[in-house]
Amino acid sequence: MGQKIHPIGFRLGVGASWQSRWFTTDSKYRIFLAEDIKIRELLMKKLRPTGIGSVEIERSINKLKVILFVSRPGVLIGRGGAGLTELKKFLLKELNIKEENNLEIAPMELKSADLSAYLVAQSVAEQLIKRLPAQRLMNQAMDRVMRAGAKGARIVISGRIGGAEIARREWKAQGNMPLHTLRANIDFAAYPALTKSGFVGVKVWINKGEVEI
Repeated sequence: MGQKIHPIGFRLGVGASWQSRWFTTDSKYRIFLAEDIKIRELLMKKLRPTGIGSVEIERSINKLKVILFVSRPGVLIGRGGAGLTELKKFLLKELNIKEENNLEIAPMELKSADLSAYLVAQSVAEQLIKRLPAQRLMNQAMDRVMRAGAKGARIVISGRIGGAEIARREWKAQGNMPLHTLRANIDFAAYPALTKSGFVGVKVWINKGEVEI
């Protein structure tokens, strides 16, 4: 089961929460879904310098709340909140929202960037693009994750690693990684690295301990 299902999807409603929380009629469902995808794509690209790890979206009647989990909130907020104001104007324009009060942006600080599977995968992928050795990258990333307080971690890189003619799969694991238990708080992310030889996939699992069910 551990290799056949998404670790976060497996734990939804038990130890993990939905990244989009709203309810609507059938006619508006596809519109809201497409809008959520657009918001995430825009913010993940625009807020990359802030160390953004995830975006959560909540909707109520005529109200949209966007929760941003970033490792450097000071960069996002800016001096006197100027960065947050500029971001709000950008989203209002992109989403064609006329009333400013209908959009709320809530920045949240990630306690440790090294415990965010997305940020770890992104860091490894960016260095793979610079053609750094895969094994060294995995060892360094693993050390950072375990020092940050993780109970276990696993990193898998697959593709034409280092420009090899034949694609292969390399992995590194340390600590405990119980993918079959719902009690385990597992963070997972997959990130593609576009190298000169083609795409190389990076997957990261981080075990943050146990949660009460």
